[in-house]
Amino acid sequence: MDQAAAKRSLQEGGLGQDQVGAWLATLPPSTSEIADDRRRYTEFWQQSYALIARLPQKPKRSRAEAEAAQTIFAAARAARERFLTAHASALYDELTQRRSRFVRLEDLVFAAAAAVPGLTPTAEQVKAESQLLQRDKDGVEIDQGIFLAHVLANEASGRHLCHAMLLPRAETADYLKKLEADGRVDFGKVTVERRGKAAFVTAGNPRFLNAEDNTTLGDMEIAVDVAILDPATDIAVLRGREVEHPKYRGRRLFGAGINLTHLYRGLIPFTWFLRRDLGFVHKFFRGVARPDAIPDDVHGTASEKPWIAALDGFAIGGHCQILLTMDYVLAASDAFMTLPARKEGIIPGAANLRMPRFTGDRIARQAIQYERRLDCDSPEGRLMCDEIAAPADMDRALDHVIARLTSAGAVSATSNRRALRIGEEPFDIFRQYFSAYARDQAYCHYSPALIANLEREWNAHNRKI
Repeated sequence: MDQAAAKRSLQEGGLGQDQVGAWLATLPPSTSEIADDRRRYTEFWQQSYALIARLPQKPKRSRAEAEAAQTIFAAARAARERFLTAHASALYDELTQRRSRFVRLEDLVFAAAAAVPGLTPTAEQVKAESQLLQRDKDGVEIDQGIFLAHVLANEASGRHLCHAMLLPRAETADYLKKLEADGRVDFGKVTVERRGKAAFVTAGNPRFLNAEDNTTLGDMEIAVDVAILDPATDIAVLRGREVEHPKYRGRRLFGAGINLTHLYRGLIPFTWFLRRDLGFVHKFFRGVARPDAIPDDVHGTASEKPWIAALDGFAIGGHCQILLTMDYVLAASDAFMTLPARKEGIIPGAANLRMPRFTGDRIARQAIQYERRLDCDSPEGRLMCDEIAAPADMDRALDHVIARLTSAGAVSATSNRRALRIGEEPFDIFRQYFSAYARDQAYCHYSPALIANLEREWNAHNRKI
């Protein structure tokens, strides 16, 4: 950091010379032992928070005050990168008792805040910002992304965290008993139902075109656990519900991706993205892990099933990402797929990693960077869809697909999907991808471009929650 430039920026933002000097005096220039660094870096981050508190809240800052705040945040984040480069592995071992305990990432980020104050935001700091519109937040959750990026970058800690996120949720066992007793579990916005040899997961958020948000995430992961672990079925099916929107009322839709209205309103926490992709989306692809075995494809230690997606209407954004984890995609002839990441200003999950395997690099880049629409019943769309049916014939066609895919039993189907996966996306490739994603998505989530995109492309400022 150019200390002279930083000092000038802060003083132009209205901070006193003595306050700025005291802050700069606590800046650790290097790293040493973790115990010493914990004390020194914590002091610097606390001084950073104290300076931010002397500035007006973000919406009321002048240009000079906003630049001063950015200078403080940038210096504090550079210090976090330095601290974590030296100590991320040791800190993870501390938080997990040398990887003998599994801690989900949404809990891990707050455990880190308690262990090293200032490294990541506290639950109280995150809650305070959650009350604000996305544009009015300082983005304290960016520090969670920096922390998780370093954890995932390390092979031992990263694999352990991915393992933690592939374990069944604590609630899953009770819902499995309910499925056994009733043949159906209703979570509200998602249901799991046994139909012959298939476990049907039917997901919806009808008011928002079946979009995903913080109200759908937890139940969806438990539903996926239940469908995979149900011993009475050999295959799982994912389909969208009928929706309420006047344009589509009475029609099924696979889904509209992330709830952009909630995103704009500040109702999607940063960890939502990683909970989703390291949670139920990864479970579609790799199955549900056991605590006593690393979920390594070579040893086949996960419980998994082949998945069929029944694509009605459209698969936009996150729902298009889901298709890339499916074993078979049955699509209605009038359905389409898009990845409008450019319009949203965020990274579309693991689509950048997976889509080129289906469509090739050029089409994947066009879809992700230039929002190219892929009609399912087109040569390009058929690269991602296995079968096309008339909209009125989807139920019949789905029954036929289930019968064909279960006729040879579950063992070979599971073994073959695992064998394909070993070559396509080894566990460490997934881990490394999400290490980069964690940091980059955190900055995207708080980028001014995201707000501008949502207002321009989505009219988000005029939409109701």
